[in-house]
Amino acid sequence: MKQPTQISWDQSMIEKYNYSGPRYTSYPTALEFDDAFTEQDLLTSIKNSKTDKLSLYVHIPFCAKLCYYCGCNKIITRHAHKADQYIEYLAAEIVKRAPLFKNYTVTQMHWGGGTPTFLSPEQILKLTALIKEHFNFAEVGEYSIEVDPREIELSMLDTLKEAGFNRVSIGVQDFNKDVQVAVNREQDEQFIFDLIARAKALGFVSTNVDLIYGLPLQTPETFAKTIARIIELSPDRLSVFNYAHLPSRFAAQRKIKDIDMPSPQQKLDMLHQTIESLTGAGYQFIGMDHFAKPTDELAKLQNAGKLHRNFQGYTTQEECDLLGLGVSSISQIGDCYAQNQKDIRPYYESIDANGHALWKGCSLNRDDEIRRAVIKQIICHFDLDMAKIDATFDIQFESYFAEDLKLLQTFINDKLVDITDRKLTISTTGRLLIRNICMCFDVYYRQKARQQQFSRVI
Repeated sequence: MKQPTQISWDQSMIEKYNYSGPRYTSYPTALEFDDAFTEQDLLTSIKNSKTDKLSLYVHIPFCAKLCYYCGCNKIITRHAHKADQYIEYLAAEIVKRAPLFKNYTVTQMHWGGGTPTFLSPEQILKLTALIKEHFNFAEVGEYSIEVDPREIELSMLDTLKEAGFNRVSIGVQDFNKDVQVAVNREQDEQFIFDLIARAKALGFVSTNVDLIYGLPLQTPETFAKTIARIIELSPDRLSVFNYAHLPSRFAAQRKIKDIDMPSPQQKLDMLHQTIESLTGAGYQFIGMDHFAKPTDELAKLQNAGKLHRNFQGYTTQEECDLLGLGVSSISQIGDCYAQNQKDIRPYYESIDANGHALWKGCSLNRDDEIRRAVIKQIICHFDLDMAKIDATFDIQFESYFAEDLKLLQTFINDKLVDITDRKLTISTTGRLLIRNICMCFDVYYRQKARQQQFSRVI
């Protein structure tokens, strides 16, 4: 059993290495996806896959209101009939895809968005029944859904429990009312406390809360108050995301005034305070922007050296394939990634024409698979045993990664990384800069110098 992850804050190192980089929910990243990837490529990957476990991701793109900070794939509407039409097309995709996975068992399902709880209770029950009719579900698994606390009744949790969900993720972002107004996301604080209490009473095994630091009008002082209230709320897991202000890419962000934005130093202060407060309250730092109680499965698996990562972020599931359903969703099957059409109209048109909505993807070569294994091990566990990589892939690590280790040397010099007896270990200071360290092993990033297309690491 490993010791829980610890963090040591070093302002000078954070400032030195705080440049843009991928989040590594995949390797290669989605920037390498290509529309030359075909349905036959996907079918071949399914045939050659070495697992019989499946994770499902279902994308529900609708939101009733526009949150100004949001960069997700979403459709703003109050017309419920649009969701009826979407479910019809989603059903057609499910019927087409499910037979390809008849020998798989679903051990994980996650609904994201958009706002999955935009759907009515009847629509949620109808869709989950359809999914369970066509896929084989394990009796014990992690079945989660994202919840917007603004426009639902407490009874929605009863519906979600009936539908088979056992984990909920609630978008809070910030409890400060001025910040909520500035990003067009006003919500009732007491209702969020009632939601968490109701979820625990109903037997949901894990509750997650999403927060964002770096939003307009936030200060270290106001965000500290939000964190204090979150500690009182006592969710099992927390995601504390860095807001990436990219108004040139996301039109909604143009509604946010530059003058209201916190300074880079204020953002660092918010993160520093957050880490100290949450770890001081007993939460374990999982990595990047995730925290969990030591009793939560996420923390237990990290301590046991068995944590994994995919497009849903850190995950409790052992090696399994991921099938994305719905507009813009991404699949990870064997040695390939595949993404559905990104916009709703092409998604519908593709399903009408082909029964599926494949848009683009990529097949991994052997080098991709080796680097993916290295990056995933480092980003999940902050260490790496070179001998294990040698044995798994029949290589000699130092020779194979000679160029990468040269890039890593600056991190070694700064005592962020240590290599002793062929074991690579990330220091307690280096763990906040894990994305930068993983970049040393990313051959695509090196070749294409795409820093400007990613968010800053902190």
